[in-house]
Amino acid sequence: MQAQELGVAAFFDLDKTTIATASMFAFSSTLREAGYLGPGVIMRAIWGKAVYQYLGADHDRMEEMRNSALKLCKGWEREKINRLVTSAMEEVIDPIVYQEALAEMDAHKAAGHMVFMVSASPEEVVRPLARYLGADGSVASMAEVDADGRYTGEVEFYSYGPYKVDAMEALALEYDLDLRASYAYTDSVTDMPMLEAVGHPVVVNPDRALAREALDRGWEVRTFTNKVSLRHKMGEHARTGALVAGAGALAVGGTWWLKSRRRLI
Repeated sequence: MQAQELGVAAFFDLDKTTIATASMFAFSSTLREAGYLGPGVIMRAIWGKAVYQYLGADHDRMEEMRNSALKLCKGWEREKINRLVTSAMEEVIDPIVYQEALAEMDAHKAAGHMVFMVSASPEEVVRPLARYLGADGSVASMAEVDADGRYTGEVEFYSYGPYKVDAMEALALEYDLDLRASYAYTDSVTDMPMLEAVGHPVVVNPDRALAREALDRGWEVRTFTNKVSLRHKMGEHARTGALVAGAGALAVGGTWWLKSRRRLI
């Protein structure tokens, strides 16, 4: 009996790889207008964005951003945040998506590859954004909620470093994917495990530490600079079709985690 041929996937980081900024910063104005963030928080966010854009995010910065976000959102209702983010998606994300990232996604789909978003950002942002971009699924950080659906200030799953690889391996088992034939795209040295897990690592807009690693290892390096408006690139019918088609597929974003539910703080 002939062995079944395994499939191929492309795993895309989100911030500074698929979009030109940090997704959480991108939605800060939306949260401010809805009354969730005050002026002081916005100023700290602007400063944090500047540091992130120019210095990248090492382990300590990632931990600081994660803990600050969890503390800030404690007590918020998850469903309200979900609705708020989804309603603002086109306005916030449309001007900051990299055309080169979309072209890579389209090329992978044309080759019959699955496309996944894998990000440390919260699922409330990553999942609708991945659906909007037509990905097959997503993996993101998941905040803990209490019985009333409010954030507790703790994290249920942190989609970071080696935990991203746990998710990728689970998706590979679920969808019969060959990680050694698959691709990963990211900008940050904190995603070294993600790059090492696939046969085709692609370094995009790398921070200084990742640029050094890419040079030492002979990895492919890309520069994404062109931001495109999907509103004009896609017709209304096509964009609506992508949202509907992706709605079911995006459920895989949490499927692997629910099967092996564990606490990662």
